[in-house]
Parts: sequence; structure tokens; C-alpha cells
Amino acid sequence: MRKALVSVLAVALFFVHALYGVVPQKWELRKLDDFLKGQFKGISVSYDGPLSLSPKEDDIAGPAEEFYLSLLIASDGSCYLGTGHGGKIYHIDKSGKQELYFKVPEMDIYCLAQDDKGNLYAGTSPNGKVYKITAKDKGDVFFNPHEKYIWDLLFVKNGNLLAAVGENGGIYQINPQGEGTLILKAQENHILCLKKSRNGDLIAASGGNGLIYRIPQKGKPSVIFESPYEEIKSIVLDREGNIYAAASGTPMKPKKEKAPIIAKSTTEITVDVTPALGISKAEVTLGMKQPSALYKINPEGIAEKFWSSDEDLIYTLLWNEANKSLLFGTGDKGRIFSVNQESKISLMLQKDSEQIYLLVADNEKVYALSNNPSQLSIISADQRFSGEYISQVFDAKVASSWGEIKWDSEMPSGTSIQFLTRSGNSIEPNQTWSNWSPPYKKKTGEHILNPKARYIQFKAILKSQSGRVSPVVQKVSLFYLQTNVAPIITQLKLLPANEVYLKPPDQEEVIWGLEPSVSMQAKSANKTQPLLLAKKIQKKGFQTILWEASDENEDKLVYSIFIKQEKEKQWRIIQDKWTEKIFVLDTLTFPDGLYFVKIQASDSPSNPANMELREEKISRPLVIDNSLPVIKDFQATRNGSKLNLSFVAEDSFSDIKEVKFLIRPDEWRSIHPEDGICDSKKESFKVTLTLSAKYDRLITVKVIDTHDNIGVFRQTF
Repeated sequence: MRKALVSVLAVALFFVHALYGVVPQKWELRKLDDFLKGQFKGISVSYDGPLSLSPKEDDIAGPAEEFYLSLLIASDGSCYLGTGHGGKIYHIDKSGKQELYFKVPEMDIYCLAQDDKGNLYAGTSPNGKVYKITAKDKGDVFFNPHEKYIWDLLFVKNGNLLAAVGENGGIYQINPQGEGTLILKAQENHILCLKKSRNGDLIAASGGNGLIYRIPQKGKPSVIFESPYEEIKSIVLDREGNIYAAASGTPMKPKKEKAPIIAKSTTEITVDVTPALGISKAEVTLGMKQPSALYKINPEGIAEKFWSSDEDLIYTLLWNEANKSLLFGTGDKGRIFSVNQESKISLMLQKDSEQIYLLVADNEKVYALSNNPSQLSIISADQRFSGEYISQVFDAKVASSWGEIKWDSEMPSGTSIQFLTRSGNSIEPNQTWSNWSPPYKKKTGEHILNPKARYIQFKAILKSQSGRVSPVVQKVSLFYLQTNVAPIITQLKLLPANEVYLKPPDQEEVIWGLEPSVSMQAKSANKTQPLLLAKKIQKKGFQTILWEASDENEDKLVYSIFIKQEKEKQWRIIQDKWTEKIFVLDTLTFPDGLYFVKIQASDSPSNPANMELREEKISRPLVIDNSLPVIKDFQATRNGSKLNLSFVAEDSFSDIKEVKFLIRPDEWRSIHPEDGICDSKKESFKVTLTLSAKYDRLITVKVIDTHDNIGVFRQTF
């Protein structure tokens, strides 16, 4: 009873905050992309969002090698494992017993193949060679193409072996006697993978420029797909003749044509080669982010890109003919995705290793070769008994109170779902975070028990007693209430007198920031325009005020503008509930003098009455000066062709900016004060002028102050 009362009080307290704080908000996860930001351990997530238990995975104890690079499943159910950087091949029997089978002088073994007599063939790199291994520790070089890399091996009819090579990009056909013939010389640096179609044609993919070739048994090779990516890492074919291609690397410059990519009839291609492809494929992307994409090319050569990512880089593809699905393995989060017949993508599982480097099928089993750390495992059709999902860290931006966690789910008999949460004030969970909460079990909602903080994370634990059915989570929601934080005014700027902006986008004669009609202000409040788009002009008698303000709660802000003279104590409001960060003051309605402007920002539109917060900022001194400068003590004395002038130019509030005189028929000419520069409110002038042959006996003097007020004086001489 006591616990129930505490729970009720906690929920009530949350809603009291909701009444008197900022508006409650929530995070909601319901789609694949939402869940993919988290961590998966024994959990799958389907294309439409639900979390469920993933297929069972059994680890096979493998050798302690830096990289696992190739795998071949023998007819007797045992397997051969090629490694790097020690150049070793291991044999693992059906019981899991492993032994070193063969070692080569080269560092890496990227591909393995087996003929119908049980002989093993290995492609090595660098200084690429093909080895024929007849038994444990018995083997020798079978073919040396004098290439740096052997990327793939494939047996075709008559016992011939094909080898995809780099870095001079080509395919060799090797007869049973070890004699090789170059059947394709590509202009790309690398041919990375080979597959055989049902009609006997050879399909090959390249690196340096990501192309797919079709090499018929008779006739000329052709390019059937040119991707915008640097390389095609892996290809597979289905029974209908569709080709699936994993492309990766920085996309090249886009082609002009936008139409679907059609089969091409020539291999005459010129590309710039990327030297990074000369590095081990297992090392190329470690610690790097590369774009990646998955394509489907139909028999007519029409290509469709139905998946792409800047986070998950595809390493390997596997076609499952039994259920017409495609699997692909990625890095650097060690994920295996599945694609159904409608091209909808789901996450099958996530491993502890960073890269799923190779997927190999054997009947209903799928072997997964992964790296960092190196692992070999078997994925079966059976389901796990338990799994857990840890969400991304959610950022509330400021310290927040937590509301409820709730979820939509299905729990068949014998299954269970539990949720836990933890909170903290560092972006990475560490020892300063709270402990995981006790499990929440009510999907209709339970109050989150963690302390107030900026960050929060949840964990979902799914269990099945039988391992034949799985609980399913369709949606998860977390509610929170931010602590209201006062707005911040980061900048307050006064433009020079008389400078105004015309309001974009039309920039007609509408001064931006000048008090408009109510309807016009409402329209401008819905659309913020950058000052860079606005045109600046001169308009006498106006003062533009600009400011920058922000709110950590992302509340809507309104502004009040105040003004006071230097010696006044009370601020006078001139505009309330202003929505823009620009305001223009009509200075002709104010007496000349020294003033200060105050901007007050309020988050009242997003908060209940009496709970809003304010911030204010005061400007530098503002001089309002609309009075004309005057000329005093003017004297003009003519002596032949000379005219001696002396006078004083003075302004009450502004510095004198410029002084000019006019004696017709000459034009206006500038004169300097006695001290050589106009830089004060009072300037003395004394100058002797030379009169032209024909001159008017009237002189006009014009004085301009820094507020562009103009005083004029005339006198005959």
C-alpha cells in the first residue's frame, strides 16, 4: 500500500510540474531507423519497427589470428578458414576441432576454392599467387599471374579455375595443368568478385570504378552496370537472373543522365584509379566512414538502389533461394540485415565484432565470418531464448524531470518483456549515471524512477521459455518535462543612424523592423528571413536595432523594446510582444539626446501564465540627433581674386562629418577645419579661396553631421 501511494504521488508530482512548467515532450521509437540507433544483443528489428528475438547463433572456436578473410565449406561438413596477416589456412572439422592446415609466404588469403577431387586452392596477397593444396602441409604454387592481389576464385566447366586479380584488374582462366590465360583485361585496378549465372555467363565486379561485367561463353564482354561508387565489394544472383550488388566508397561525380542505368555494350572505360584499393579489404575502412549502397539489377540491365547508408558499410552478400531473401553483412557495428521479396529491409542480428566480413551458406545454416575481433559463427533458423536492446542516449537538452515509459507489445504465452531506464548528465553513460531502474512491466505506463538529469536511456529485455515464439515490441514512448531555462540574448547591435533593411523576399519599400500593421506582423512571425537576403538602404530619421536570442528549451520567444534618456530612471516601453529580432525606431518622434535601448526576451508563448522567464540586455548609448548643425561667426572678405573665409560649424549632439562650399559656376568643394580633420561637435574653419574669372558673389556653405543632418548658410561678399 505504501509503495502504491508513493507511485501515485510521483505521477501526481509529474503532472503538477506539467501544469506549471514547459510543455511535456516525448521520445517515440516505432520505425526501423528509430531502433537502429541503439545496440542489439540477441534482438532483431523488422522493416516496420517491431523488436523481437533474433535467430540463434553459435560461435565456433577459431584460431587467434588478426583477421579472418575467407571460408570454404567442404562437402563433408568441415570448413577451411583463410586468415591474415599470417598467411595461414586452418581446417575445422564438424566437431569444431581446428588444426593449421597450410601456411603460405604471403600475408593474406582472400579466397578459397575446392575442385571435385577435394583439392584446395587458395588465392593470396600481396604478391598474389594461387596455391594448390592436396593434403595437410602439402601444396605448391599452382599459378602465378604476377599480380599483387588474388581477390576471388571460381571453378567453371572442364575443371578450369577463374582468378580475379588486382592491381592490374583482370580475370585469368587457369586449366587443370596450371596454365593461365587472361580472358578479361579491365581498365579498373581490381576485379573483386566473380559469380556464374544460370546460363553459364560469368558476372564480375570491379574496384577503382564500381562496374559489373557480363562475360559470355562466346562473344564480347560488356558492362551491364556502372555505379557511382568506387567499388562493388560483393555480388549475388537469384534464379530469375537479378543481380544484387554491394557498392561502397566515395561516390564519383554524378552523371548527367538521370534515367535508369541500362545495359551497355562496350568495355572501353576510362576512370581515375583510387590507390586506397591497394590496401587489404579488411583494413580499408577500419575507423573510417564510407558511403555504401545496395543495388538490384534486373536481367534487362535496369538498376534500382533500394538501400544506402553513411554509417553501415556493406562487406558481403548472400542470396537465400529457399525463402527468396537476401542477407548482407556490414560494419562498423557488426550487423546482418535481411531483405524480403518486397525489398523491405530488417535487421537480423548485431554481433560484438565490428565487421561482418563474409557470409557463407550451407543448407539451412549461415556461416558468419567477422573481424575486430575475429569470430566464426553459425546462424541457424532456431530462435534465441532471450535478448536485450539498449536504446540510444536521449538528450533532453537541459536537466529534465521524467514522466512515464510505455510501450505497445505482444506477449504470447511463455514470453515476457521488461524495460529498465537510467539517467545522467554526460553524453556517454559512465559511473556518474544512475543505476538501471527496477524493471517496468506495465506497458500502459509506469513513472520513470531515475533522478532528474539531461540524458536518459532505456533497456528492453525479451525472453521466451520455449524458444519457439517471441515477444514483440512495436513502439516505445518516454515522456519528459524540461526545467524551464531563461532565454539568452547573445547580441544587441545598433546600426548607424538612418540605415534600414528592406524586408525580403520582395524588398519593396517596406522597412524591415518598422512597426507594421497587425496582419503584416502576424505574417512575418511565421517566416524568418536571413539578413543576408535583405537590401540595406538609407532612410532619414530611422534607427535599426538588431539582436540575437536563443532558448535552451526551444521555446517560442517574444520581445519587448524599452527606451530611456540618459538621465531618466524609468524605462518606457515602445513595443510589446514583438516576434522578430529586428526593430526600427522612428527617431523623429523623440527629442534629441542620449538614450539607451533595452530588449527583453520572454518565453511566455510556451509556458503557463506567471511561469515564464525573461532575459534583458541594454544597448550601448544611442544618440538621437535630428537637429541641424549651425554655422556661427561667419566672415567672408574679398581681396582681388582671393576670398578669405572664417567660421565655426557646431552641432548639439553629433560630430561634424563634412563641410562643403559652393560659388557658382564652380561645383561643390570640400574644405577641412583648422586641425585638419572633422571629428568633434565643434570645428573651426579658416581658409583662403581663389576665385575664378567669372564667379557669383554668393557663397553657400553646407555642414553635414554624423546623423546626416544638413545645415546650410548663405552670404554675399
